[in-house]
Amino acid sequence: MKSFYVIKPYLMRRRAIIAIGVLCLMGVDTLQLFIPRVIKWAVDDLTMLHVDRGQLAIYAGEILAIAVMMALLRFVWRRFLIGTSREIEKEIRNRLFSHIQTLSADYFGTTKTGDLMAHATNDINNIRMAVGMGMVAMTDAIFLGSAAICFMAYINVKLTLFALIPMPAIVLVTRTLAKKMHHRYTKVQATFSELTEAVRESFSGIRIIKAFNREKNATNRVGGVSRKYIGENIKLVKITGMFFPMMLLFTNISLAIVIFLGGRQTITAEITTGDFVAFIAYLNLLTWPMMAMGWVTNLIQRGSASLDRLDRIFQRLPDIVEVKDAPVQLPIKGKIAFRGVTFSYQRNDAPALRDINFVVERGSVLGIAGAQGSGKTTLLKLISRISDVTGGSITIDDEDIRNVKLHDLREAIGFVSQEPFLFSGSIRENITFGADIDEETLINAAKAAALYDTILSFPAGFDTVVGEKGIVLSGGQKQRIVIARALIKDPPILLLDDPIGQVDTQTAAMIIGTIRSAACEKTIIIASHRLPAIQFADNIIILEDGKVAESGTHDALIALDGYYAKTHFIQSAEALGQ
Repeated sequence: MKSFYVIKPYLMRRRAIIAIGVLCLMGVDTLQLFIPRVIKWAVDDLTMLHVDRGQLAIYAGEILAIAVMMALLRFVWRRFLIGTSREIEKEIRNRLFSHIQTLSADYFGTTKTGDLMAHATNDINNIRMAVGMGMVAMTDAIFLGSAAICFMAYINVKLTLFALIPMPAIVLVTRTLAKKMHHRYTKVQATFSELTEAVRESFSGIRIIKAFNREKNATNRVGGVSRKYIGENIKLVKITGMFFPMMLLFTNISLAIVIFLGGRQTITAEITTGDFVAFIAYLNLLTWPMMAMGWVTNLIQRGSASLDRLDRIFQRLPDIVEVKDAPVQLPIKGKIAFRGVTFSYQRNDAPALRDINFVVERGSVLGIAGAQGSGKTTLLKLISRISDVTGGSITIDDEDIRNVKLHDLREAIGFVSQEPFLFSGSIRENITFGADIDEETLINAAKAAALYDTILSFPAGFDTVVGEKGIVLSGGQKQRIVIARALIKDPPILLLDDPIGQVDTQTAAMIIGTIRSAACEKTIIIASHRLPAIQFADNIIILEDGKVAESGTHDALIALDGYYAKTHFIQSAEALGQ
């Protein structure tokens, strides 16, 4: 397992507990080995007619005492070993989630949500089984198997050697099939990710599917992926299905050898009847270690494939990193400057932004307009380092933002995205977003976003549950909740991406009034295709194909009679028509 180092620290931290669990497991295995000895003594005494009811009661009591001790030790090893695997499962899942959150936005543009869900569920479950039951099966295979062979040899070495004739075949077959199993498990996990993503996407888009009567198409799509998943599992079963039958076959071959040779030795009095019965009992005990060899190979190969998949994620480093020794920052005031900024989403792609230059003084407002795809949203993402510039620099308070700690930078920014995203909690939880906010501040933020009266109209008020992605709310209501979320932290910088794109004219006017009232205290950058949202700005830039095509105040841009003036005329005419 080349990726074993991923879980090694978790095992080392719990090595004392694991050691106690393994010792208790070995204790159970040892006690099992004494039961055939008791049976031997009882059978020999019965054969010789040297036993009475009291002696039989003693033998029965010894077996009962061993069973009680085994039960206690079995509880301890299950609590320690299986419990440890559960703890490791929890820590790996937490580590995976924490690591994924550090990855840059571009990673999520190329990785399916279903893949990540499969990693967080199926892969981690396979690792848990490999750590927990894999450790148990390996201990039994090694310790119980070796001990059983020793006890068999104590009875008769020659018979033991004959009974072990199938063992080399077991080793050879296990090694041959192990590599094939690893490859098949990798394939199964990959198709499970596809299945998870197909189901997630179908449920997420169920309203669109219903609106277009495409339930059958969605069912066929999921069914196709499901058949592919089952097909890969069938290929895997063809390999794994050989293990247990083969273990039983080899065990029964050993049993046939023992019955034939051991029976003859019993007849010729080379061994006693009790020894013969005990030998068969030890051979039966050896059946589980032989089966465990196949099972532990199964578990470890499955866990190894999953561990390799997780390791590839852990090896992925975020594209957005901060310098190790970032200078100590004074509270961010809000002056923002773009100096020759260029940005491309992929190394060989045409730039989405080219040679962008402007300065936004503290407490001033910058408006950004332009056609769809001109780079408005991309420009805003660069300020909060959702993406990093590929050329030039962005400064805040004359300090390159790459020298500012990410936490400090993003804490100073209130961001309103173009597509408002809500979590499936209450309105209160979506606005406060985990922050400790008093009721008065919450109400003020709701009022500033023109949302307070709407919230009062709901029976539960701020505690109204919005459902998945805010399904119970209108687009405008979701937009205003997102604005309240940005305002409640009272940041020195506000980045607003089309803040009135999903609200009516009256609500838009209220939101614009809120933004204008905050303009003297905060640095505000607004990107919008609706010009009323930006026409009051101190400066407006027009983006065209990623470049600044026009810039100036509202009046100056109207005088230029370019894109801004023409768009303003069209939107004004539409407003009058309404």
